[in-house]
Amino acid sequence: MKKLFIKTLFAALLSLPFFSTAQKKQPAAEFYKITIYNFSSGAQQATIENFLQNAYLPALHRQQIKSVGVFTPLSNDTAATKSLYVIFPIKTLQQANDLAEKISKDDQYLVNGKPYLEAVYTDAPYKRMENILLKAFPLAPTMNTPKLSAAKAERVYELRSYESATENIFKNKVKMFNEGGEIDLFKRLNFNAVFYSSVIAGSHMPNLMYMTSFENVADRDEHWKKFVADPQWKKLSAMPEYQNNVSKIEITLMKPASYSDY
Repeated sequence: MKKLFIKTLFAALLSLPFFSTAQKKQPAAEFYKITIYNFSSGAQQATIENFLQNAYLPALHRQQIKSVGVFTPLSNDTAATKSLYVIFPIKTLQQANDLAEKISKDDQYLVNGKPYLEAVYTDAPYKRMENILLKAFPLAPTMNTPKLSAAKAERVYELRSYESATENIFKNKVKMFNEGGEIDLFKRLNFNAVFYSSVIAGSHMPNLMYMTSFENVADRDEHWKKFVADPQWKKLSAMPEYQNNVSKIEITLMKPASYSDY
């Protein structure tokens, strides 16, 4: 009877907010990989997308990487050099290191990806490609699948890159997102953020990148209208300690491919 009482008391203590919060372990921060394919022709795009849909994404899924996003920028319609983005989470840097080798031993991947993988130099499937490695922010350690109701063809994903003048100034902007409360503001205004992260290997460092998602372009514009008018943002952006911590912003509005996981 005494043992049962102690067990029941311990279970009750665990359910208390102050106890459970203290004991709750924060998830380990994920890493993200962004691959950007730059191409100039419809034939190149078809080769890349056939490879992604029928070979690469299935191979990633077999490696237990389930949330793979594939996106085309809205600006592709008028750009001479067009782009295609592939974004997915990685649990550890060791997984990132091992991934290519493991996929290269996947027979189904090699068969389905043959037109891309064995393309000749006179008929390359892209002009250039870029890889970016990122680490999730402390207060947003894992990727979130966006909760959207619109058809995929209508959805808009916004990828932002904030560059800073120096490493120390960059740390200040990251702090503004985390301890400063910028992430909380995005959550309160329902920006459906997919991830927030620091770039740890890329061509525009020091910089951070994050992605938000919307039902459509009008929904995106309305969210940002509310953001800039919000009293919390006005107060946060006016704080002396957070001045001049961003030197350049790059905004890419994108739509998901029909076969994208989100």
